[in-house]
Amino acid sequence: MAPITEVEGRRLPLSNLEKVLYPATGFTKGEVLHYYATVAEVLLPHLRDRAVSFLRYPDGPDGQVFFTKNVPPGTPDWVTTAEVPRVEGPSRMVLVQDLPSLMWAANLVTEFHTHQWLVDSPDEADRIVFDLDPGAPASIVQCCEVALWLRERLATDGFETYAKTSGSKGLHLLAAVRGASSERVSEYAKELAVEAERAMPRLALHRMTRNLRPGKVFVDWSQNAARKTTATPYTLRARPEPTVSAPVTWEEVEECGSSDRLDFHATDIAPRVQDYGDLLAPLLDRADAGRLP
Repeated sequence: MAPITEVEGRRLPLSNLEKVLYPATGFTKGEVLHYYATVAEVLLPHLRDRAVSFLRYPDGPDGQVFFTKNVPPGTPDWVTTAEVPRVEGPSRMVLVQDLPSLMWAANLVTEFHTHQWLVDSPDEADRIVFDLDPGAPASIVQCCEVALWLRERLATDGFETYAKTSGSKGLHLLAAVRGASSERVSEYAKELAVEAERAMPRLALHRMTRNLRPGKVFVDWSQNAARKTTATPYTLRARPEPTVSAPVTWEEVEECGSSDRLDFHATDIAPRVQDYGDLLAPLLDRADAGRLP
């Protein structure tokens, strides 16, 4: 029988705590849960009021990996859920609003993925996102070059841009936006991706055409679509090692000369939060969000 842990008055059965989920480092499920408890203060604001898609990997990244978008069977009745619009019709999804909900979800062993809109206003985007994905032999180093160009370009339209690692090979850029639909934000993001390719034809690419990918950075603007989700800041990733989608400073982006400079693991995050706080906190202030030109 799984041990019962009480979290803010909620009783949670937390199972298989000794199970190794990341064989390359020996990182266990217990350590995964400890990580999420440690970063909850900075993670929860980026989850709150957003429908969550779970990318589950209960047997580790080498086992079965699968998306769960609808409310999973056995979800406690105290976990908040909401009906959200989907192409195939409305569906009910989980909202991770508090620490007990976070620890319940973490016990499923999952990545957290969220939309660029809040459940109370699904017709209005609140974030612009660019997923910079390098095609080998390009790496996150080349992603940083493209990121610096996009940061400058977005600033000309009044947007303050923030960066985080994808937790995989690339980099994510985010900016707060208001007063526009996901469709309009997608159009704007595509325009900037096309501009980036024109400005840096040997480095940037706005299309996913496979034979064009080697050595270039794909500026994926499509994740702004209302139906799409992106890895939430601070989520662990289903990778061989317990890497994290970690916020980074622009100094770190400017100084990135090798791939390992922006490779962050679960054990790196608490010290970074202590030093920097939440580098993405300004995204949460709707009053400072920009408007599309």
